[in-house]
Amino acid sequence: MLHSSQAVAAGEARRALQRMSRGAGAFDASRYFRGEVDLGFYNVGTPRMRAVARSIYNAHRDEWSIDDAVAFADELIRDRYLEVKSVGIEVVARYRKQLAPRLLPAFKKWLSDGHSANWATTDAICGLLIGPLLAAHPGLARRVAVWTRDPSLWVRRAAAVSLIPSLRTGASLDIAYRVARALHPDREDLVQKAVGWMLREAGKADPRRLERYLRENGPSIPRTTVRYAIERFPKATRDRLLRETSARTARRKTIR
Repeated sequence: MLHSSQAVAAGEARRALQRMSRGAGAFDASRYFRGEVDLGFYNVGTPRMRAVARSIYNAHRDEWSIDDAVAFADELIRDRYLEVKSVGIEVVARYRKQLAPRLLPAFKKWLSDGHSANWATTDAICGLLIGPLLAAHPGLARRVAVWTRDPSLWVRRAAAVSLIPSLRTGASLDIAYRVARALHPDREDLVQKAVGWMLREAGKADPRRLERYLRENGPSIPRTTVRYAIERFPKATRDRLLRETSARTARRKTIR
């Protein structure tokens, strides 16, 4: 429930961003969000947006709990402007020491209700909130893995992106490959890219396992995913994997 201090803070955040608003000139954020029909942009830039979030946090850090911050963000996440959504997420992230498993359903609801219906908001929720939560509570990764079956594109993307902070410490590798297999048939470009990004991070922890996985499953993996997954390999390895994972190569081997 939104209390008076959170409502006042939400209004202050919106007004601050509106005052800083810039027209689409040298920096036009909308260029990075082709096809997003109902997404607004103040074009204030990340540093200014974070400064607003920092000022809100500093003003309320002694009176708000993380639940208060989530209620504040729940109000802002519904706004059509990208920067307003971002301020809410950034404020909650400043309470990272209070992140708890009971908050996972609230974060998922932002995704499934369409309030994060763009890649930047979705990835911010994953990178700043769900990802650190999974890293601190590894058992939650299994709950996120079932999101691969969700009807929402953004929840399915989050199933992959949320694992990345854990993968960077070498954790949740088995779950990451399980998520990858479940999402390979997905036709959404933003899901295919997310899976490739997740596999690339898994490959940093265990490059041989990633190579083996790509060779064994290559023809069933979208080429977009493969290209993202192999970005950190040397060029010769990338070229070889592109050949070995192509459907054409697989057909030739079958014929022989």
